[in-house]
This record gives sequence, structure tokens and C-alpha cells, in this order.
Amino acid sequence: MEQQARKDYWKANIRLVVLCLGIWFVVSFLFGIILVEQLNAISLGGYKLGFWFAQQGSIYVFVALIFFYANRMGKLDRKFDVHED
Repeated sequence: MEQQARKDYWKANIRLVVLCLGIWFVVSFLFGIILVEQLNAISLGGYKLGFWFAQQGSIYVFVALIFFYANRMGKLDRKFDVHED
């Protein structure tokens, strides 16, 4: 792999990691802790939305992010021809 392709691959990888961490931060910290009072005004399945994010929503989003990251990295690896067969 040439030097510029390595830099592009690493840049795309870091961008994906930052995106995933940003989403996780918003859902777990902002929705589950900081904005919990405002979100508790909304009900989801009989539970206050802020409580739901703090107890289960952030976990569901985290698991979804794992699958999203694995899928996107697979595509990125194939694009830069560094995939495993």
C-alpha cells in the first residue's frame, strides 16, 4: 500500500471512530445524564424517555454502533484492499 493510500485509510478510520464516539457520547452522556429532565417529559412504552436512555437506550445504541462500525470498517478495508479473506 502506498504512503498516500495509508494516510487516506487512516484518516477515514479515525473519522469513523470519531463519528461513533460522538453518537455514543450524545446518547449516553447528554441524553442519559444532562438532558434527562427534558426527555422525561416524553414517555416511551410507559417509561420516561430520559430514564429509558439512561438505563437501556444507551446500551442498545452502543450495540448498534458496534455492528455499524464493523460493517463500515469491512467496506473501508475492501476499498483500500486491506481486507481479510
